[in-house]
Amino acid sequence: MKKVFVIILLAVFGFFITKTFIDIPFGENRIDEVTSNETVAGYYLNNTPVKTKVSNVVTAIVVNYRGLDTLGEVTVLFLASTGLASILYRRKREEEEEDAERLSLPSSRIMRTGARVLFPAIVLLGIYVFIHGHLTPGGGFQGGTIVATGFLLMLISYKGFNTDHNRMVWIESLAGLSFVGIGIWGLLSGNTFLENIPEVGVLNTLISGGLIPIIYIVVGFKVAVELTGILDILLKIKPNK
Repeated sequence: MKKVFVIILLAVFGFFITKTFIDIPFGENRIDEVTSNETVAGYYLNNTPVKTKVSNVVTAIVVNYRGLDTLGEVTVLFLASTGLASILYRRKREEEEEDAERLSLPSSRIMRTGARVLFPAIVLLGIYVFIHGHLTPGGGFQGGTIVATGFLLMLISYKGFNTDHNRMVWIESLAGLSFVGIGIWGLLSGNTFLENIPEVGVLNTLISGGLIPIIYIVVGFKVAVELTGILDILLKIKPNK
């Protein structure tokens, strides 16, 4: 009886999955229907450049239309990184020779030279990505991750390379408070939380989008600092023997 029930259940799921794929008009030209204001996608595509002065529709949706959700995502990342860092930092404090252990690991001259050359370019690329997130594909999360990758390269290349955790905490805190402060600014101006200022800037220029690029810059710094801090602590923890 149990096998019959499972077979019937799988058959029902298979029917609806197959029907969904059959109903999708693969290869058909339905641009007019997609860009129509009667659809959600059409509304965003047609109204975002006018209302937000942002040419990247995805950025406008992430930072403006669902900005409160993005704030929640940043908060989740902060809580996750804080919890992980607190666990690992306690273990790191208990190991008196973790710095000597890390310094003793070999690193070739080619690795060190390449890291020294690539590090500024990687950080610059990450900053470019989250500063231009409202104009080109990318944004705060992507740019911050690229910056953290540059620091990871230095951490694994130069065993004596250390990050200033106190400074990183200040940057992270300032970035988080700036995000919330921008949202409160919208309330104080008589609008909604995280309300944008679309009249600021000219479309398709760097100075455009109102507060949207500023929020993405804040997110970029916050993500970069959080990921770099986690990577630094992970690389200083000796594996259990």
